[in-house]
Amino acid sequence: MADTRPVPDDPVDVYEQIQEHEDRDRQPIAVALDTTVKRIGSVVMWANILLIAAIVAQVAFRYLLNQNFPKLDEIQWHFYGLVTMVGISFALVTDSHVRVDLLYMQLSRRAQRIIEVIGILTLLVPFIYLMIDQGYDYFYESWRVNERSDSPTGLPGRWALKAVIPVSFVLLAVAALARLIHDAHALFVNAPDERKGKDLRLILWALVGFAVVATGLTFVVETTEEKLVIAMFLTFIALLFTGFPVAWTLAGVGVAYCGLAYLFDNDLMLWTGLESTFTGLDYLTLGAVVNRVYATMSNAVLVALPMFIFMGLMLDESGVAERLMGAMQRLFGTVRGGLAITVTLIGIILAASTGIIGASVVLLGVLSLPSMMQQKYNPSLAAGVVSASGTLGILIPPSIMLVIMADQMALSVGDLFMAAVFPGVIIGVLYLTYIFVIALIKRDVAPVPEGAKRPDWAALKDVLVAVLPTLALILAVLGSIFAGLTTPTEASGVGALGATLLALLYRKLTLQKLVNVLKSTFNTTAYIFAIFLGATVFSYVLRELGGDELIEHTIQSTGFGPTGTVLFILFIVFLLGFVLDWIEITLIVLPLMRPIVNGLGLDVPGFDAIDEPALVWFVILVAVTLQTSFLTPPVGFALFYLKGVCPPEIKLMDIYKGIIPFVLLQLTGLALVFLWPALATWLPSVAY
Repeated sequence: MADTRPVPDDPVDVYEQIQEHEDRDRQPIAVALDTTVKRIGSVVMWANILLIAAIVAQVAFRYLLNQNFPKLDEIQWHFYGLVTMVGISFALVTDSHVRVDLLYMQLSRRAQRIIEVIGILTLLVPFIYLMIDQGYDYFYESWRVNERSDSPTGLPGRWALKAVIPVSFVLLAVAALARLIHDAHALFVNAPDERKGKDLRLILWALVGFAVVATGLTFVVETTEEKLVIAMFLTFIALLFTGFPVAWTLAGVGVAYCGLAYLFDNDLMLWTGLESTFTGLDYLTLGAVVNRVYATMSNAVLVALPMFIFMGLMLDESGVAERLMGAMQRLFGTVRGGLAITVTLIGIILAASTGIIGASVVLLGVLSLPSMMQQKYNPSLAAGVVSASGTLGILIPPSIMLVIMADQMALSVGDLFMAAVFPGVIIGVLYLTYIFVIALIKRDVAPVPEGAKRPDWAALKDVLVAVLPTLALILAVLGSIFAGLTTPTEASGVGALGATLLALLYRKLTLQKLVNVLKSTFNTTAYIFAIFLGATVFSYVLRELGGDELIEHTIQSTGFGPTGTVLFILFIVFLLGFVLDWIEITLIVLPLMRPIVNGLGLDVPGFDAIDEPALVWFVILVAVTLQTSFLTPPVGFALFYLKGVCPPEIKLMDIYKGIIPFVLLQLTGLALVFLWPALATWLPSVAY
């Protein structure tokens, strides 16, 4: 899944540049609706600054005044809920949602518009109607009883946060209407340049292929519910390749199969030759997802998401990477493969400061690829080093993936952060070792630059000056978590403030850059949260259809034993990484594995300090496996981000060849953690 535009730093500005020529031909009402949503979003995104202030204030009050204010905790997730829920409509009008572009980008603009119109009407509109209707009832009941905080000293008027659900979906409906009007107008005008590219037959043949596979697989199981589960999974994967946003594909498929289950429950599908079902799914039971949405938008753990995203993006704007690149190049200038080693080391440092893979890959690519080509590096090695180094941020803490995994698996974020340190560092060391060895064996793939000077004390001083402030910030964030001084959420707010102060120290922070960071944070948080919403509906329907029992029975019936079962699950996750993004796997597949892993009776060392060492170890194994999903074609994020910024002499095939050794190195790191579970469980056991 990838958006091939090489612009994770500020997708809003780039989207507006792309749309400049289209805006002149758009219907005035569509422009007015778009503008309304953008203006509301441009105001709400500043709530991230208030969120930072609330988090830092809570930490300061606790340590300076020995006071704790529950109201401040609740204010934090009020701001988080507001930002995420309003952000989904802003992301829609700025086209920032995640989609699978593999086939979509080959289509003509006209075909893309047809897909968007059909997708909005059949997948997004039913979901919007459900959330407005059921969300209003949910809010009204809270307002009627004047619901307040569970804490006696908490905030009154809890209905105000619940009102955000129907209001934000009304705003999403406005954004969807604007896109429908714009697309319908463009289809009616039918400009010749909109027909450049392939037509819908490409997508239709792909859907036919998936339909054949789905039909074949349904004969493997017996009950109607099991057939619906398989069909639901394959329908979701098939529709992903239409290029419609992942979040709304999840939600739409969930709503559609709820309706299909209702028909089977009421004997209205007997003409298919299948037996009736007893799922109990209908419109009212599906409305229960509103409560789950509220639980997600008021989740104190997930408040860390926008803060870590803000921290990483602000560090990118501060020029830290440019300083490190210049200083380290001088330090490793005479080492064969020195530039590749520099890129990897910077990737490790960036990984410990940001989990935004797109930003890291693009930044490293822009800074290093032209120099690598100038120094006559092998194109495949150059592309592989940049893309692999940029993906380290999804594993090395503070990682947004680990935050979400902790929430989904009911584990401590701090435990997962600590458990991921050694595996992340090991993979980084494997990268460095490979680069050093390949540069010695094949001297032409990473030559020493002509005229390179030996490093001196001045070069070492420049490196220390460049790296120490960043390392101090990283140690402050991770150290405070590991020492138990702050929660991950509190550390994320402190880190966001620290990154801002670092940008001020380097004199890189301007009002425009702050706005850019806020916009990117707003969009990135929004599309992740939108996938949360879609996955909530999808998972709810899947469970009601008996999908968890089917998956559990299928895995347990393999007879592989505890170790073999874990390997089998990891293999499935690895394969899913070729076609799904880590977010969908984490939100849909990973929670289904918890009861299976708990029932295996794995003997994993917890050193008498970790409550569920086997689960912590398993989650880290999945996290390492999912790191490969950024590099594996056809839909690896890093590949498309890199292709957007690489010099013309680096072809797509060079990128594909370049990532192969690094995927093997990632799997080697996975094998090490699998063979020695203590690599994941020892550090959490001694941290406190």
